[in-house]
Amino acid sequence: MTTKHVKRAFKYRFYPTGAQAAELSRTFGCVRKVYNLALAARTEAWTRQERVNHNQTSALLTAWKRTEELAFLNDVSSVPLQQTLRHLQTAFTNFFSKRAKYPRFKLRKKSRKSAEYTTSGFRFRDGRLTLAKMADPLNIVWSGPLPEGAKPSTVTVSQDSAGRWFVSMLCDDPTVKPLSATDAAVGVDVGLNHLLTLSTGEKIANPRHERTDRARRARAQRTLARKAKGDGANRRKARLKVAKIHARIADRRRDGLHKLTTRLVRENQTIVIEDLTVRNMVKNRSLARAISDAAWAEFRSLLEYKAQWYGREVIAVDRFFPSSKLCSVCGTLQGKMPLHVRTWTCACGSTTHDRDVNAARNLLAAGRAVSACGAGVRPQRRTPGGQSAMKQEVSRREP
Repeated sequence: MTTKHVKRAFKYRFYPTGAQAAELSRTFGCVRKVYNLALAARTEAWTRQERVNHNQTSALLTAWKRTEELAFLNDVSSVPLQQTLRHLQTAFTNFFSKRAKYPRFKLRKKSRKSAEYTTSGFRFRDGRLTLAKMADPLNIVWSGPLPEGAKPSTVTVSQDSAGRWFVSMLCDDPTVKPLSATDAAVGVDVGLNHLLTLSTGEKIANPRHERTDRARRARAQRTLARKAKGDGANRRKARLKVAKIHARIADRRRDGLHKLTTRLVRENQTIVIEDLTVRNMVKNRSLARAISDAAWAEFRSLLEYKAQWYGREVIAVDRFFPSSKLCSVCGTLQGKMPLHVRTWTCACGSTTHDRDVNAARNLLAAGRAVSACGAGVRPQRRTPGGQSAMKQEVSRREP
């Protein structure tokens, strides 16, 4: 496998001075304003059955800056303003390609506060980052070093709802290289009682980060609800307290998932998971909170990009594949199996299965079948050209 450099974002926390915080806050507001103006212009043109592209919105930005009403756009760097027009263009490209919904307007209180700078909008020398329109470099806490000789191509500054400031630097990372090939393969079944169950029989506990801080969050939320609505100082303090609890939950969850996915990618050449539609599953009001806390979609996202980095393979088995109801020993398909059934005995009477371990083993077998013959793994009622992949894999195991 040829070695290629991976574009990797390194995110650090920083502590701006009062002047820097004010400048960045103005920039965030101008970025939001330009995005909304451009979106409104393109939407109005669309109603007239006209198309407005990125170059035309860029020309509009120049015209807006010359008006008295929008002259404040000249007070901030032009680079983040141009970048937000490119982001809008990407949003429309995804919409026309049917990969996303129609772009929405950015709201002052709800939208993410961020600004993106390209190389013309910042200076990075001797480990010191200085943004355009600023005299002093940012006070960055270097929690980890950048790759030796790395030069950021893009810098994104953001502030989260808890008031924390972050800078993300996109660099080429030559240290990311494919790992040595191995024959190890594992099937992974996600769940709620246990976050992951591996085909090896290992079960990884679900830390339930949201449940751990639920009482604390509820108290803070009740305190916030009692504050008078508006922009009062007491309400801002109460809202910040709630946001910090949410940030703590999200940080701990992300840290745990990073450790798990890194371990799986390092130890296994092939990782087989189930192709779940989480956005549909959270419509179940009884399980929505627990499913959201487990963050199955984030787990899959982390697993896939790390596997791509390190030369591993992730196989997603069709969501309709009956991994829980299929005997991993003889291949017999059982009838209905409600969620409360955690162990079951096969009709052949030879094996008693742990539901989750059995599912993980079936996922692994199905993934191997995909690698071996390239067939799908959805159970087929009619198989005109032969057996389904799962049946082929079962037949190989039979003496």
